[in-house]
Amino acid sequence: MLWDVTVLNMYGTGWTDQTLQNLCVRRLQMWRERCISSAPPEVSWSCGTWVIYHFGLSQSFKFLTGPKNGFAIEGTEDSVLHDDEMFGRSSLKGFFGFGNDVDPEELRNNKDIEIHTWNGPNDPENPFNWSLKYKWLLTVTVCFISILTGLPAGTYGSGNDWMEEKFHVQNSPFPNLYWATTSWNMGAAFWPLIFVPLTESSGRMPGYFVAYVILVISLFPSAFAKNFATLVVTRFFGGGASSVSINIVGGSISDVWLGEKARSLPMSLFGFTSVVGIALGPFIGSAIVQIPKSDPWRWIFYIQIIYNAALIPVFYLILTETRPDVILKKRARKIRKETGRPVYAQAELNKVNTLKLLQISFQRPTRMLTTEPVVIFFTLWISFAWGILYLFFSSVVQTYSTNYGWSVMATGLVQLAISVGAVIGTAINPIQDWIYLGSAKRNAEKPGKPIPEARLYTAIPGSLLFAGGLFWYGWASMPDVHWIVPTIGITAAGIGIYSIYMAVVNYLTDAYEKYAASALSAASLGRNSFGAFLPLASPQLFSNLGFGWAGSLLGFIGIALSVVPVVLVLKGPDIRRRSPFMRESMWTPDETDEIDEKDEPTAEKVPTAEIP
Repeated sequence: MLWDVTVLNMYGTGWTDQTLQNLCVRRLQMWRERCISSAPPEVSWSCGTWVIYHFGLSQSFKFLTGPKNGFAIEGTEDSVLHDDEMFGRSSLKGFFGFGNDVDPEELRNNKDIEIHTWNGPNDPENPFNWSLKYKWLLTVTVCFISILTGLPAGTYGSGNDWMEEKFHVQNSPFPNLYWATTSWNMGAAFWPLIFVPLTESSGRMPGYFVAYVILVISLFPSAFAKNFATLVVTRFFGGGASSVSINIVGGSISDVWLGEKARSLPMSLFGFTSVVGIALGPFIGSAIVQIPKSDPWRWIFYIQIIYNAALIPVFYLILTETRPDVILKKRARKIRKETGRPVYAQAELNKVNTLKLLQISFQRPTRMLTTEPVVIFFTLWISFAWGILYLFFSSVVQTYSTNYGWSVMATGLVQLAISVGAVIGTAINPIQDWIYLGSAKRNAEKPGKPIPEARLYTAIPGSLLFAGGLFWYGWASMPDVHWIVPTIGITAAGIGIYSIYMAVVNYLTDAYEKYAASALSAASLGRNSFGAFLPLASPQLFSNLGFGWAGSLLGFIGIALSVVPVVLVLKGPDIRRRSPFMRESMWTPDETDEIDEKDEPTAEKVPTAEIP
């Protein structure tokens, strides 16, 4: 059925022609904005308003006339509903305002459509042309959101001693209380696959604020939880909302900063806040539980509710939509409303069905995780580093309380070492950007464009430093060794975690280009899954193997994974030529055909379908 049956039931109710005419005028005004190009014959355009010249009615809706060409429909309600030839399907749907928006394919095939774009290179509404002052204000604000939404991941563990007693949950030898952090990370792993693609059409701002509000709401049942199951369930939603917000930040930065050089420092800041937001959690949480109140663990959530809720209106006043195609769609819609001209943004013509978009957002990352060697090994690399970041939450408490008898507050201070490492990594990152931008001069493959593998140069020593920090931390964790010594190992690991994170994000973005979002989603799925489950092994690992050998086991894994960037630096171009995703992203079809002729016969042809 083309339209809701309740519309049919209006006819024969005794309503006057004028009432029905007014209704249809309102419907037409709504429809004008949707499919102006397919107006039915009985409607004409005049003075910016749709006018029905004559509307003939009978009890059974027998006919609809228009004086422009004597067009008439005669028949029963059923025939009007089901005979598409009588009165085009899209026209009926648009005319009465029911059903989906006009098919983008119809718009693309209409020669009268005007494509709305920027008013020249200096259009003030183009985010690239916004003032430098506001760009930095926006960048700092969204990076601050990245910190705030990451904090709940780490603050939770500071209340373990009180929650163990309150909920009668045994936390030794197996860390059962960590299941609430596991659920947080599983939400962080899967929510972006569902909700981040929806921001492609709705824009960044709805994504930020809906996710942020969900995060704040999820803190309420956690704060007033009567049992441990409530914490596990609600933190799944909090982790998902947090991850959606963080995933949008990188897109906002790319929207306003034009070019790799201009974008390098803002992206470094984003990488820093992505790590620090989580790493600061134990320190913030340990400080909160020092408040002399009953159930101090609840104050971890109370205080986060207070400052997050208070900041929502502040962010609303500062932030504005940055996604270019969403801005253009709003402008085109305004022009259609004010002038009636068939003006559309390109994004409206290229609109993808929401279900299709969600299908792609699930299928493509999972396919990459099983067929793309670069995505597979980069995901393992970043996932192990991310798992260690969360493993420190429990192992530091275990190590420093056992060896030095430290309190929760003192162990929280030690975990600031990870943040110090991230600060050092951020300070070093401009060197990496300089090396990367300079590689454009020697790129024989794509002259004038930086080499993707140049993103990995400082990540190689960074990855080795990460592994070395784990060795250092493990063997220095002895009662007769000063506490600063293992803390230096944590700092070294923090530098490595930041270096690995930035290398993975930047390389996948450069190498996969238009498929970068899917590649990054695959890596995010892996790293949050490792963050969810690897730390569950921490207490037994350090208790059974001892601090030294536990650190060594982790360090050896880190060394093995350090081979990943080395192989990419040495064999990167060959690997990229053999990847159907990267080849389609980085070369034109003609260039791809040339590569097929030069490569071995088994080289896969680049597909042109939506999902390779």
